[in-house]
Amino acid sequence: MRVAIAGAGLAGLSCAKYLADAGYTPLVLERRDVLGGKVAAWKDEEGDWYETGLHVFFGAYPNMLQLFKELGIEDRLQWKEHTMIFNQPDKPGTYSRFDFPDIPAPFNGIMAILRNNDMLTWEEKIRFGIGLLPAMIRGQKYVEEMDKYTWSEWMRKQSIPQRVEKEVFIAMSKALNFINPDEISATVLLTALNRFLQEKDGSKMAFLDGSPTERLCQPLVDYITARGGEVRLNSPLKEILLNEDGTVKGFLIRGLNGAPDEVVTADIYVSAIPVDPLKVLLPAPWKEMPFFQKLQGLEGVPVINVHLWFDRKLTDIDHLLFSRSPLLSVYADMSNTCKGYSDPHRSMLELVLAPAAEWISRSDEEIVAAVLKELEKLFPQHFTGDNPAKLRKYHVVKTPRSVYKATPGRQKCRPSQRTPIPNFYLAGDYTMQQYLGSMEGAVLSGKLAAKYISEDHPVTSRHLSMAAAGGTR
Repeated sequence: MRVAIAGAGLAGLSCAKYLADAGYTPLVLERRDVLGGKVAAWKDEEGDWYETGLHVFFGAYPNMLQLFKELGIEDRLQWKEHTMIFNQPDKPGTYSRFDFPDIPAPFNGIMAILRNNDMLTWEEKIRFGIGLLPAMIRGQKYVEEMDKYTWSEWMRKQSIPQRVEKEVFIAMSKALNFINPDEISATVLLTALNRFLQEKDGSKMAFLDGSPTERLCQPLVDYITARGGEVRLNSPLKEILLNEDGTVKGFLIRGLNGAPDEVVTADIYVSAIPVDPLKVLLPAPWKEMPFFQKLQGLEGVPVINVHLWFDRKLTDIDHLLFSRSPLLSVYADMSNTCKGYSDPHRSMLELVLAPAAEWISRSDEEIVAAVLKELEKLFPQHFTGDNPAKLRKYHVVKTPRSVYKATPGRQKCRPSQRTPIPNFYLAGDYTMQQYLGSMEGAVLSGKLAAKYISEDHPVTSRHLSMAAAGGTR
């Protein structure tokens, strides 16, 4: 049984992987010439990689970690020391750490908070802990109910001092959804905190040992094709064609470089493209359906990823860093954190600019100049004096619509992977699953879409015999 999947990001590729496991024949169609979607990466003329985003894997990503295991590539995750490291703006060039001891959760998280005396007072820690109790005791149901509040509103409701937000949660909010606490839904941060506090290694972080395109996406493609599936690049979805009864008749693929358009047919169809282009491509009859009308409440948030190569080492820290800068979110020296980008003598900083709404239309030169100005505060010892660090080259990657903007009320707008159209399914981190907009959410959404397809359209012995004989239906 053939399944056509539009989009070769993590959602589409994971959907194809699990469909192939279940005996289906997936065909993945990607509009660009590169795999990965929101985790795509490119090589420049000097052989250096630059990426769509700064991709960090957490211990609280069970579906992602299971995927690595099933692909046999667990050794590609480079696990870091169990800590969270924040810059201290009042003490340029210094850091504050939350170190998690090797004891069971939630005690390791509690100890990490209690032992940090740089950022929060004891009174602030206690009031924050009391404020978190409802989420820890009542669990996910409470967390979902808090989607009606921004994080700032929720903290005021819990009588948590505003300085806690300023010191810790501006940085975490920008890291999780590229927006500030007065915009982000309380559900997002509460979900993360619940995972971090209730799972011993939930907040432990890993970096991939190279580019996501080569080290994660390509193994997925190899796995899919080895089981009879196919992945096509340069195959943009132009239109979803319908039968008279409103079901999908085919995907119309736009011909490139003068080639004619092509109609791809299958038994089942999956959209694994981001929510913004999907809203444009929805057939007119579907737009009147309440299920699809909900999507109008979702839109991607802009984000900018900046890569800077320097003539010297700026830091030897092998970890993610929370900048606590008004311009920047998180950053890392990839020459330390990533084996494939290693350089013992020179730094390559990868930085996330957020919120990015007012910067997305500005020139690369303006963006780099602003980032360098921030780096003077983060690394004063390297950007002052007679011999300041020199920028060798840079790449700026703009994503005008990235993960869905998780403002209050978005939970009710997130659709199931199973749609009212019997032969059409959705995958993507914007669809309803417990991990919100993230790599884990994308993988889980693809897995769920494959599960629902298997339940609704089970592969029979006839399908398997036809596939063995070279048939497609």
